[in-house]
Amino acid sequence: MAMQMGGGSTRGGRMRRRPMSDINVTPLVDVMLVLLIVFMVAAPLLTVGVQVDLPKTQAAAIQGQDEPLSVTIDSKGVIYLQETVVELDQLVPRLQAVAGGAPDRRIFVRGDQAINYGKVLEVMGLINAGGFTKVALVGNPPAAAAPRR
Repeated sequence: MAMQMGGGSTRGGRMRRRPMSDINVTPLVDVMLVLLIVFMVAAPLLTVGVQVDLPKTQAAAIQGQDEPLSVTIDSKGVIYLQETVVELDQLVPRLQAVAGGAPDRRIFVRGDQAINYGKVLEVMGLINAGGFTKVALVGNPPAAAAPRR
């Protein structure tokens, strides 16, 4: 009387195994870790927005809880709301639509240092006349000063 061990059957003296029905997740985990690393490296690069050469400033950074809206004027005088090109006469209606009627929403105006100062003031004045009270200019902090001898 022969007794069989395990789940296989014998045929001709050889043990036969059933196919494994479990999913091998190791390759999936490897791919997910690689994607995580790629996105961690790429995420800071995606937040740049419109490239402008901001002037240097000594002012301290403005602290706040909400995410500010960004109005950018590039070196050619083109105006952007966040990253979308907008005409000067459509700027305030678009800001009001995005802000949802909240006049205390923070708005940062970024102007390229090569642009005419009057253009930056014109945009700031228009935003202020549209009812927004928290309008600020954005600049780059100066590079670390060299030690004096």
